[in-house]
Amino acid sequence: MSSKNRTASTVLGISAYYHDSAAALLRDGDIVAAAQEERFTRRKHDARFPEQAMAYCLKEAGLRLTDVESVVFYEKPLVKFERLLETYLAAAPRGYRSFAAAMPAWLKEKLFLKSRLKEVLSRLGECRVPDLPPLYFTEHHQAHAAAAFYPSPFSRAAVLCMDGVGEWATTSVWLGDGNTLTPQWQIDFPHSLGLLYSAFTYYTGFKVNSGEYKLMGLAPYGEPEYVDLILKHLLDLKEDGTFRLNIDYFDYTAGLRMTNAKFNALFGGPPREPEATLTRREMNLARSIQVVTEEVMLRLVRTLRRELGVDALCLAGGVALNCVANGRIVREGPIREIWIQPAAGDAGGALGAALALWHQYHGRPRTATGADRMAGSFLGPRFSNSEVKAYLDSVGAVYEFLDDAPLMDSVAERLANEQVVGWFQGRMEFGPRALGARSILGDPRSEKMQSVMNLKIKYRESFRPFAPSVLSESASDYFELDRPSPYMMLTASVRKEQRLPMTPEQQRLSGIDKLQIKRSSIPAVTHVDDSARIQTVHPETNPRYYKLIQAFQQRTGCPVLVNTSFNVRGEPIVCTPEDAYRCFMRTEIDYLVMENFLLAKSKQPAWKKEDDWKETFESD
Repeated sequence: MSSKNRTASTVLGISAYYHDSAAALLRDGDIVAAAQEERFTRRKHDARFPEQAMAYCLKEAGLRLTDVESVVFYEKPLVKFERLLETYLAAAPRGYRSFAAAMPAWLKEKLFLKSRLKEVLSRLGECRVPDLPPLYFTEHHQAHAAAAFYPSPFSRAAVLCMDGVGEWATTSVWLGDGNTLTPQWQIDFPHSLGLLYSAFTYYTGFKVNSGEYKLMGLAPYGEPEYVDLILKHLLDLKEDGTFRLNIDYFDYTAGLRMTNAKFNALFGGPPREPEATLTRREMNLARSIQVVTEEVMLRLVRTLRRELGVDALCLAGGVALNCVANGRIVREGPIREIWIQPAAGDAGGALGAALALWHQYHGRPRTATGADRMAGSFLGPRFSNSEVKAYLDSVGAVYEFLDDAPLMDSVAERLANEQVVGWFQGRMEFGPRALGARSILGDPRSEKMQSVMNLKIKYRESFRPFAPSVLSESASDYFELDRPSPYMMLTASVRKEQRLPMTPEQQRLSGIDKLQIKRSSIPAVTHVDDSARIQTVHPETNPRYYKLIQAFQQRTGCPVLVNTSFNVRGEPIVCTPEDAYRCFMRTEIDYLVMENFLLAKSKQPAWKKEDDWKETFESD
């Protein structure tokens, strides 16, 4: 097919082969669709080529692959390979095991990625390689920066990207202006705040690239007793926020682990075994690395403000998912306006690569409107009532069909009675947060809701906090928050007027015992440090979820719901009606809503006992 027959102004972005592979599609610079591969394959953090995510994006746009103008990959594999080789050679012979483990994958597909991508694309597009759209490559941090700036509401902004590592960069600073993104400076591997945080994730017994949010949630239970030790031995932190790590304490440059014996000796013992009892040491380690991370980010933001003289900041990269640090930047940083890419990790690299190609390489204009271009991050598949009904009928499910008004009232009544509801409607979210399209909902006023949802529905650790979804106009009545937070990327304190006084006995509690305290009028979403990771809900981007919370408010006076992702531990967020019904039946969720269908667990046919989620999903 000749290029003149292609659909003009369409770009397909792809991220793959590390973790959280994804695809995204632009038309005329607008985001048509974006999704992670894990949602389709049901393999969490799936790193394989995003075949199904790509197929979905093309279907949503009504295109074949040969119709697309350009395809772009989110990093430059040869530059990355250069970094790996240099790293292994510098550590030789100590790095041989890691080198030997990594090389087969590189020699099989990553080193010759351009040819490999063309082979896969031609197979999926059912076309010859010469008929494929032109294939481009961005740099990894360029993709992060583009995902942060181009969809943002700002015409001019500083951009800060922080993650584990891309090709070489681990921290990069950019100036976004109109349709341009100009790199300013970067910190290179092995000096990485993301890898430092992941080292503590590993050391405290959680899974790297998956358990970092557990470490963040554990931090408020501990004390920052190791901060000085970290700053003295592990991290040389300058006043401007730049830093260097003491690599003598880490094994990620040469081995297959994050830390080594010297790190163990510094902190008094070996890493915690996964699933072992959490002790005061892990809680204090979590608090300490969280405090250090916040300090690094705050110093960097102050430096950006001073160097670039801008009043707006955009964040992306995996570190930008640290909503506690983001909240501190909002409260204490010198930059007033902040926007964080909701798919801040590698999945968002697919979108960023497409936007970078569109604006930077092709030079297409960009107009900032004051509103972001992410459409609430509802960029995934949707399913019609007829599709939902067809599936439910196929499995003999028992359901009731209700129009929106009676449905909202009925669901609000059940929530007010402390029933847990699976909520499946509209387009699936892009990014790691459930935002009211694929969510499990509960009553925030309930003292037992956090433990019930953690232990009986999510089957996860009891210390993990839940987020509140709050009507946008009511957020400041409940939280110390003066701005929208539609993507659950900011943490703020519950207002003092909503908090409950603590007895002297309660004030003496420490560690996990803090969980027993009822701290506020919305205890199910109030963390042990009186904070909450807030999602403000807006009628423009999610009208049905907004109406549900309104119905709950009319019934209870409370404009807040507990919102957690629709999945069990180790499972990707549900995508299809089949995924949702299966999760509903495997857990102790009381009711399921799929579009306009309401299902009661008590009325469903018996579920096959041999279908156990623990046998299906790896522990995270």
